[in-house]
Amino acid sequence: MIKPLTSRYLPSYRGWTKVRRRDTTEAIIGAVTGTLTRPQLLVLGRHDQAGRLRAVGRTVPLRPEASRQVGEHLSAASPAHPFEGVRFASAWGSHDVLDVVLVRPDLVAEVSADKAVDLGVFRHPLRFRRIRLDMGVADVPRFGQGPTAAVG
Repeated sequence: MIKPLTSRYLPSYRGWTKVRRRDTTEAIIGAVTGTLTRPQLLVLGRHDQAGRLRAVGRTVPLRPEASRQVGEHLSAASPAHPFEGVRFASAWGSHDVLDVVLVRPDLVAEVSADKAVDLGVFRHPLRFRRIRLDMGVADVPRFGQGPTAAVG
């Protein structure tokens, strides 16, 4: 929070500024909205200690150039995808559900995230930075580790 030292809280007045710290981290692309060739946003996950892919968040809508780059590397999911039958909320606490296309979970994305994490899941949408072709899914931090460690 940035504010003058002598400032006090005033309802309905925006005299203070909230600054969120953002870190970059990696996650596995498990699903997208849109199409495989032109994804609109990414649903990301990490493996837990038992090796199951668990959702950790979603990105904000991708810019056209990022969508094209990601689409070049996506492939359709095979049967028994870890997210099969999972419903993803369109926003934190929302009952609206995303219409997703499951993808083969073998592509790693670098994302920017703020520190708001609840039980290993990011509360706010992530910002896509780039595809990490130099990393495999085994190199991604486990669910609940790194920047997605539960705070409390």
